[in-house]
Amino acid sequence: MKFYNRENELEILTKADKLKSEKSIMTMLIGRRRIGKTTLALQSFSKDKVLYFFVSKKSEQLLCEEFVEELTNKLEIKLFGKLTKFEELFEYILELGKTKTFTLIIDEFQEFFKINESIYSSIQKLWDLNKNKTNIHFITCGSVYSLMKKIYEDKNEPLFGRCDFKIDLKPFKVSVLKEILKDNNSYSNENLLDFYLLTGGVAKYIELFSLHKSFDLNSMIDTIIEPNSIFLDEGRNRLIEEFGKEYGTYFSILSLIASSKTSRSEIESILERNISGHLSRLENDYSIIKSIKPINAKPNSKVQKYEIIDNFLAFWFRFIFKYQSLIEAESFDRLKEIIKRDICTFKGRFLEKLFIELLKEKQTFTNIGSYWERNNQNEIDIVAIDDIDKKLLICEVKLNEKKLSHNDLVIKAQNLVKEYKEYEIEYKLLSLKDI
Repeated sequence: MKFYNRENELEILTKADKLKSEKSIMTMLIGRRRIGKTTLALQSFSKDKVLYFFVSKKSEQLLCEEFVEELTNKLEIKLFGKLTKFEELFEYILELGKTKTFTLIIDEFQEFFKINESIYSSIQKLWDLNKNKTNIHFITCGSVYSLMKKIYEDKNEPLFGRCDFKIDLKPFKVSVLKEILKDNNSYSNENLLDFYLLTGGVAKYIELFSLHKSFDLNSMIDTIIEPNSIFLDEGRNRLIEEFGKEYGTYFSILSLIASSKTSRSEIESILERNISGHLSRLENDYSIIKSIKPINAKPNSKVQKYEIIDNFLAFWFRFIFKYQSLIEAESFDRLKEIIKRDICTFKGRFLEKLFIELLKEKQTFTNIGSYWERNNQNEIDIVAIDDIDKKLLICEVKLNEKKLSHNDLVIKAQNLVKEYKEYEIEYKLLSLKDI
């Protein structure tokens, strides 16, 4: 698959790479698993040589052996003696950086916590001593948000404040998904919605569907639900490491949110326990969910809902985690039937998300969100506000355009409109044909 988008991120990497001629530069590259961090880091933004170290679950000595092999091959040097501690190896790399310019990428950087946590202190000490005398672009990649934030944003950690550049890699935008479908002669409005729903713009999922030539809903579901598919264990593989021993509680919460139990009170009534701490960590530490308030709500308002940020994870918890017994029984055809039966009800909310993403890409509104009143009364799917030109866009979104009603939308918006008396009001009815 060709390399799409990422112009802004490549610009940052190119800028950082040029600056290493003056002194060594450290760049933090974070993003959820499968988002394309490694592919981005290995793009040819530099004319200098690139060392790539992957921190796998091995002993420090074995990792150093692998890293030394990469070092001697790429930089074409001979190393006499044995380096069994990362501190020794990093010191040697910095020494080389006094006479050579190169890029050093360490992937899954947060894994050093499990191997030898003191490595971060060693890096900090050696970096501070040598960064002004060396010419290295040091890129650290990490996919466990909570740990990467701890490494670089916790003032008690040794690498706090050491980064010169930070890239938080996000999923591809809807416009890029449209380009990919067109490149594969598979574009239609419906395919775009389904492709957005099942990939969420995550590079690895797009790559897998492209490999299988799966660009419509039925073929994508067939690719996901088959023996040995990596999609079947994706939620566990991505999240169990993040959550640790409490993963069961977190999985239960996410499963309920994916099944439209989106308020704290709904979730707590089912689980029969207080989950405020779990919701806070899911949002602030793990960046897996986000809280949503009515667009005009006051900052201290308690009226809010939660949604899973990652589209595929929402799908995984709604259909794969929920029906795990069918997977264990290898009843793949039965599970496909259930998904195809229920997916229309599920994907309605993703049509709203897709339209919100398209509005954001226009960059003409200062605030975009949803609106509802207490007890979920007068729900409005999309409200977009332009505070500069004093415009208010109010949208109703339905998969089936026959269910759209202009009069109903105007009635539901009465209380909202009262707060924007000086604004030009526009009402829109949106369905698949309007993408």
